[in-house]
Amino acid sequence: MDEENCSSLTDFHLLGITNNPEIKATIFTTLLIVYLISFVANFGMIILIRIDSQLQTPMYFFLSHLAFSDLCYSTAVGPKMLVDFFARNKSISFIGCALQFFIFCIFTDSECLLLAVMAFDRYNAISNPLLYAANMSNEVCSRLMAGVYFVGLVDALVHTTLTFRLCFCGSNEINHFFCDLPPLYLLSCSDIQVNELALFTVFGFIELSTISGVLVSYCYIIFSVLKINSTKGRFKAFSTCTSHLTVVAIFQGSMLFMYFRPSSSYSLDQDKIKSLFYTLVIPMLNPLIYSLRNKDVKEALKKLKHKILF
Repeated sequence: MDEENCSSLTDFHLLGITNNPEIKATIFTTLLIVYLISFVANFGMIILIRIDSQLQTPMYFFLSHLAFSDLCYSTAVGPKMLVDFFARNKSISFIGCALQFFIFCIFTDSECLLLAVMAFDRYNAISNPLLYAANMSNEVCSRLMAGVYFVGLVDALVHTTLTFRLCFCGSNEINHFFCDLPPLYLLSCSDIQVNELALFTVFGFIELSTISGVLVSYCYIIFSVLKINSTKGRFKAFSTCTSHLTVVAIFQGSMLFMYFRPSSSYSLDQDKIKSLFYTLVIPMLNPLIYSLRNKDVKEALKKLKHKILF
């Protein structure tokens, strides 16, 4: 290990998505549109939930935080990636790289946990409707969200500290469009066994616990719905869960695919394209899924549109 090179590294160079001039403009335009839709949709969802009195319920309280998490981690990655398409200098400082990953990690972890909390909320709403207001009071919801962000913060601190204490000697070129763990591990000339162990245990525990929480909650939900005699009542109960289940399947599936593989199987030229899905596309899809399939959100949008126009 070259300690001098290790200690003198002050920045990284992001190679980005592609250097092919024939497709660069097309990809840039597409991703710019995706990011702008994501930003406007998530920011709009937060504002809509805040100002509409009909959306002042635990479900929409958590949905506003889901939109906030999407907004934060996509913004930690998206603008820098878009600027780098045509920038001559694609470097990012060592501290900037650490900060980008830190913010990304906090809010992706928080989203994992939040999806489990949202499943718990649906369980209480469907299985215990008479006790729903008491079980999911403002105080309970606030404590749940504080716990979600606390766990996300701790996990981000663990991975950021372990990763940016590694020795990076030799090339400083990251074959990716943002500072993520797999490409950083490949640049390190330190032993990364502790880092990989932390990734599989800490983040693995978060994934396992959240997925288990979602599955257990929905098992109880299914049993409760089957007890409803009315077919219309069953459909209404299930319809409140379909958007959430869709988001869980897309987000958790992407996380499991990207991070729970041995380092020998990484193909960063392919993985950075796939990473676009969970860094930009999913934050765009989440508000669209909830708005297009949610009657309350549609009604709130109609009322807001009426107020603005008339």
